[in-house]
Formats: sequence, structure tokens, C-alpha cells
Amino acid sequence: MRKIIESTLISLDGVVNDPGSWALDYFDDEFLKEAFELLQGCDAMLMGRGTYEDLSWRWPGQQGDFADAINGIRKYVFSSTLERADWNNSVIVRGDVVDEVRKLKEEGGGDLVVFGHGRLSHTLLEHGLLDRLRFAVHPVVVGRPLGPFRENPKTPLTLIGTHARQSGVVVLNYTVRNDSAGVS
Repeated sequence: MRKIIESTLISLDGVVNDPGSWALDYFDDEFLKEAFELLQGCDAMLMGRGTYEDLSWRWPGQQGDFADAINGIRKYVFSSTLERADWNNSVIVRGDVVDEVRKLKEEGGGDLVVFGHGRLSHTLLEHGLLDRLRFAVHPVVVGRPLGPFRENPKTPLTLIGTHARQSGVVVLNYTVRNDSAGVS
């Protein structure tokens, strides 16, 4: 069965949304290499409307290994309101998120990746569908929350690896333990 890997940029004070306003200074060659390697092991991306809108204007027309990978990978966009998804290889999924993601997990092939921790990730975590969480902790204090997010369910994690980049970003890799309380 495919795994779902969430890769999230996070500030030292816990901000995960709108990374374009605080994380861009850390988008260096090391970041692009790691992001490319993550995509190489995946067959598709899962995203909500917000992530789709943030990435779909940023990457088409860009060049390099990561740009080629993100532009070429299959993208499943979970939205009931998005009318069109013109970014290469994008498909809008309007069905029940949990059911549709379960079907995708059961298909053969490479893993699935989610960038960021928005409403889609909350839903996946709540229903026990995320397998791995990868947090890139950035050495910046944003100083204010950027947008409302509901609380995450309590989810025990197991640390499987860490490393620090030259930029000071520390990457923490966790697997989600199957004994998670509150997961239905």
C-alpha cells in the first residue's frame, strides 16, 4: 500500500501557513535537492485548493530538476469550489476526501506527497491516513499566527531521522504510530 508523506515548512514559533512570506530566504540548492529527492519517490501530490493556488502560479515555466518534477507529477486537487485546474497533470477531486484518498493509497505505485499542513492534512491526520510527517523547522520567528487552523488530533509519532541544512533549517522525519488516540 502506498504511503502518504506530508512535508511541511514550519517556523520556530509554529507557523505553517503562508511560507512564501517567511521561508523564501531558505529556498536554496539544498532545499531544492531534498524536495526533488522526495518527489522522486512519489507518483502523485495531494493538495487542497490553497496549496494548489499557491504552487500553480509559482512553478510552471520554472526550470531545474525540482521544477521539472513538480510540474510533471500527477496532482490531485481536493476542492469543491475550484472550477479549473490548468497546471500540468492536475485533476480536481470533488468526492469524499477520506474515501478518495483511501482509494489512492490502495492503488499500486509510488508514495503520495502533501506539501504543507492545511485543512487537507488535518483531515488525513484525523482519519489515520498520513504515514509520515517531515517538518523543516526554519530558524525564524514569524511573530504572529497566519490564518486560522483547527486543532490537530493527538497523534503519537516516532522519530526516524534528523538532519540540519547549511541554512540552519533542521529537518525532522517522523512516522505516525498506529496506536494514535483519536484516530478513527
